Amino acid sequence: QLVESGGGSVQAGGSLRLSCSASRLRACMAWFRQAPGKEREGVAAIYYTGGTNYADSVKGRFTISKDNDKNTPYLQMNSLKPEDTALYYCAARFAFGGCGISNSNSYDDWGRGTQVTVS
Repeated sequence: QLVESGGGSVQAGGSLRLSCSASRLRACMAWFRQAPGKEREGVAAIYYTGGTNYADSVKGRFTISKDNDKNTPYLQMNSLKPEDTALYYCAARFAFGGCGISNSNSYDDWGRGTQVTVS
């Protein structure tokens, strides 16, 4: 089970840190987001080795990390923009062999999401 937290409303340029409470960390842990009227898109992912993958739109602003002892992945979001407004989901992929974010169907478990609003 994945439970996201840390969302909220901030002004442009502000920061938020999202957390995802997990019973265990899987091969790949990722963050996706979905804005109203838009398709779900991958934001960032972290492999069990620590390797990371980011969407071009968030590179240099967002950082994904994980605490293996707490079974918790994080998404630090800085320099937030209004276009970052979306429902953010934590996702887990059980299979090894990569940590892409282009195909949400490759992920096996999902949280319910936490809302991020940037004005």
